[in-house]
Amino acid sequence: MPPRSPYDDLVHPRTRKQPNPSVEAERDLVVEDPSSGFVGAVVRCEKDVVHLEDRNGRVRAYPLGPGFWVDGRPVVLVRPRPQAPATPSRSASGSTYVAGARARVAREGRIYVEGKHDAELVEKVWGHDLRIEGVVVEPLHGVDDLPGIVREFRPSSGRRLGVLVDHLVTGSKETRIAESVMSGRAAGGHALVVGHPFIDIWQAVKPSVVGIRAWPTVPRGESWKDGVCRRLGWEDDTGYVWAQRILARVRTWTDLEPALIGRVEELIDFVTTDR
Repeated sequence: MPPRSPYDDLVHPRTRKQPNPSVEAERDLVVEDPSSGFVGAVVRCEKDVVHLEDRNGRVRAYPLGPGFWVDGRPVVLVRPRPQAPATPSRSASGSTYVAGARARVAREGRIYVEGKHDAELVEKVWGHDLRIEGVVVEPLHGVDDLPGIVREFRPSSGRRLGVLVDHLVTGSKETRIAESVMSGRAAGGHALVVGHPFIDIWQAVKPSVVGIRAWPTVPRGESWKDGVCRRLGWEDDTGYVWAQRILARVRTWTDLEPALIGRVEELIDFVTTDR
């Protein structure tokens, strides 16, 4: 026999068999199983199984791997690669979102808000901004406590105090206390008390966000929150109503009334100004 030539094993590139390409089993991808003739769109992909649904609504499960056709060509179906969650460009307050930023060491300045619900709402919408700026928010359990808090806090340059008060309207008790605090010697020009006109922070959430046309009118002398729940047919547990029916539906600053948004932004600017 003639000696074997090293060129005998060469294959022309056009005749070399190429491996079938891998295709991720993304939802709605149309796939054919040529062995059975079943054609369907991907509706679900588990660890090693892909589920296909045909035009008649029939669903069949197949093991991932070779043996499928897509667009008339054989392919190897593989699991879709997990996608990294998209980083938001804006925070809930509308400010620029700082991805991966660590919370700043807390400033000496503080913001007090009147009540637990107020604090939770401010945290949900402005929490990212407050951590970036190093501002701590604390609940004020009653406006009557404000003079004592100011005396104990001792506001000064670089140690500013901002306070958000409910129902701060002309002639109210809250307004008189706020004016006396800011003009008093203890504040020294380094305390700012602002407020919104709402009876309760619930009203600062736009009615449309919680699925109502308007917040009900509750007669003076009746518990406002309980009265609202009764008139709307909501649960009599106001804590549950706040957490599940109101706060849970707030996503961004656009869900809130401008009268609250402006006051919170004003307090953050005041407390973060070092002078």
